[in-house]
Formats: sequence, structure tokens, C-alpha cells
Amino acid sequence: MKLILIIPFLLLVVVSCKKEYSAPVPDYNNWVAFNAAGPLNLPVSSRSAMEGVYDLTSGNADFGETIAVKWSYVITGVDTTFHLSVFSGKDISYLICEGRKSGSDILLNGYWRKMAGVETGIVRLTIKAAEGADLIAGNNPVASPGSIIIAGVYGNGQEIPGIPISFKYNRPLHNNGSFLILAHRSGGRTSDLLPVSENSVAMIRKTAEFGSTGIEVDVRLTSDGIPILYHDNTINLRETQKSGLTGPVENYTYDQLSTFVRLIHGEKIPTLREALDATLYQTALRFVWLDTKYLGSLQVVRDIQKEYLQKAVAAGRTLNIVIGLPSEDARNEFLALPDFSDAPNLCELSLEDVEKTNAEIWAPRFTLGTQNEEVAKVHAAGKLAFVWTLDVPDLVQKYLQDGHFDAILSNYPSSVAYYYYAQQ
Repeated sequence: MKLILIIPFLLLVVVSCKKEYSAPVPDYNNWVAFNAAGPLNLPVSSRSAMEGVYDLTSGNADFGETIAVKWSYVITGVDTTFHLSVFSGKDISYLICEGRKSGSDILLNGYWRKMAGVETGIVRLTIKAAEGADLIAGNNPVASPGSIIIAGVYGNGQEIPGIPISFKYNRPLHNNGSFLILAHRSGGRTSDLLPVSENSVAMIRKTAEFGSTGIEVDVRLTSDGIPILYHDNTINLRETQKSGLTGPVENYTYDQLSTFVRLIHGEKIPTLREALDATLYQTALRFVWLDTKYLGSLQVVRDIQKEYLQKAVAAGRTLNIVIGLPSEDARNEFLALPDFSDAPNLCELSLEDVEKTNAEIWAPRFTLGTQNEEVAKVHAAGKLAFVWTLDVPDLVQKYLQDGHFDAILSNYPSSVAYYYYAQQ
């Protein structure tokens, strides 16, 4: 009898002690000075001058010794919104801010997050006229060590920020112009408590704020042959809200999925066309890796790839879209395409398969090592080499220092951004 009574008690203790983890973006829209300020309206040269590697002079306990500062943008209709991202090597931290001018000063308002945990909070920063704002707003600005000081306060959660933070310009970002920072599932995993869902149009619009210059997306087919973005085999509570649908995604038409299923943050499962429209017309992303997750003909994906490559040329955009070949089945379906030799593709298999498919890119998994000899062969053949999926900061740093890959795919593009841009 005692045992019978103890078991429910223990279950109650376990359930009551279970933690619900979340990392909501705090509401940072109540800074009176920022709301009263005018638009930033900085020209490209001014934003470029602000980008660089900065030394932290306060806030080190949470954000380390150095950070990398980079601008990104997203287009909504006729409006373009710019974001200043600050990438840190400590705890995979980042800050994301919008900017406005207040007299001669520049105000930066936003939030911070540690991807190694759930910590987040509001951040308010200022560049005073005498500490770089006048320089930034001038003609052909060029920053030099100490010429820009960004200072302010940050807080925890929704509290009014009061912890000092400041950083001083040191040097330009390391950037060879061709290396790609690729975001897994278009920006990261929903399970990492991001504010938008993986493989969603909202994530594609946001991913550059995390440091991404390209994306990997997961392509599946509905029962009526519509390519959509979805990672797992089945409709499940990791990726979607509760609905009346269960089982394989491929069992349902697109209308059924669109009507009854919502991703974790409420977005619809996007079609491949919707995803490519957002990439092409709303972002500055340079690369899309179509990771084919289904078994069957790749013709519909090839047709859409060809269409959007042509649209990119017409729009004057530099955008490469490749069909990913993760398996022998996918390779065989690709080789069955009548124009496979002209279809840009990325092969995860052997170097022999790279030759068979006329792949532009070889993409081995990181567990095989840096493979510098193989990468050298790929480069000698005029091809590129990518590595996936690198999430551990020490390994990201090692592959950047010791490897010769042309891109890193990661669930934490902000970590790759920090270690790439902060290189000396």
C-alpha cells in the first residue's frame, strides 16, 4: 500500500519540477528616445564603415572580449529594414538592433540572445556624435582603431536594461567575399527556441540577422506533387502545432497541409516557390541548397530551379540555387533528368559521384575531418567544397583555421559569422 501511494507522489514531484524552456524575444519597443527619433537613413558607405571587429570595454562577462558587427536588410513591399547584428564568441551570443538618428547621435535598439542557453534581454546602444556618429555620416567614411565607440546598457528578460556595455572599433571584418555562411533549415532549428519556425518564409526573411549569407532548406513533395519545405518525415509536435493530421507529409495534398497545419510559431508550411520568392526578392542571400528529402523524380524541383535562376538573372541578383544529392537514390533520380549535366547540384557522396553528376559542389559531413587533400582535388577541378553540419564553436574555429572549405553549414550561423569575420 505504501508503494502504491509513493509512486503517484513521485510522479507529481517529477511533473511539478519539469521546466518549460523558452527564450521569447523581449518587447524592446518602449525606449522613449528611440521612438521619438527619426529614421536612420544611412547610405551604404556609412553602414559599411560601421562594420568591423570591436573590442569590448564593458559587458565582457556576458559577451567576451571581441565582437563582430555586420549589417543586413530585408525588403517588405517598398520598405527596406536594416538590422545591425553583433556576433560574439561567448555562449553563441548575438545582439540584433534597428537604428535611428537622434540629432547628431545614432541610437540602436533591440535585443540579445545566448544560443547556448535561454538567456535574452533588451539592449539600448548609442553612438555619440563625437564618438563616431559624425564620422559615419560623413562623405566616404573610413573607420580606424578607436574611431567608433558604441555604448549603452542591456538587461535580462523584460527588465529595463541597466548593465553597461560598450565596444570600440578595432579593425575591418575578415571577408574574402566568396566564403558562405549557410544556415541549416533556413536559419536554425525550431527546437533551439528561435522566434520563427525552421523552414518558414519568416525564417528566410530573418536568417541574415543571424549572419547567414545562404541557406539550406528541406524539400518534400505533397501527394499532389507540390514541392514544400519541411524537415521531418512526419507531421509532429516538434515542427507543428496540434492538428488533426498525422503521419507522413507526403500523404496529404498541399491544400490539406495549408488549411489544417501550422508550424510551431503559426506560419504555414511554405511551397518551394514561396521560399524562393522570399529569398530572391526580399533578401540579399546568395545561395540556396535544396536538400531533397523525398524519394521520386526530381523533375519538378529541377523545373523550379531553372525558373528561379532565370528570374535571378532578370532581377540582377547573384543567387545560386543547387539541388542537393544526399543519397544514392537522389543521385540516381538526378541522373535520370534529361538535362542533369546542366543542372547545378551539390553532391554529398564520393568524389566519383561528384564527377558523375557534374556537381558544382562536394559536401561531406564534418565527422570525416577537414580532408584537405580531397578538398584540394575538388578545387583543382574548378569545384567548391562545403562541410556540414558544424555547430560546436571549437570545431567551427578549427575548420576555419585548418580547413579549406568554401562554406560551413550550421544550425548556429551567428557562431560561424563570429569566428569567420573575427579572423586576423
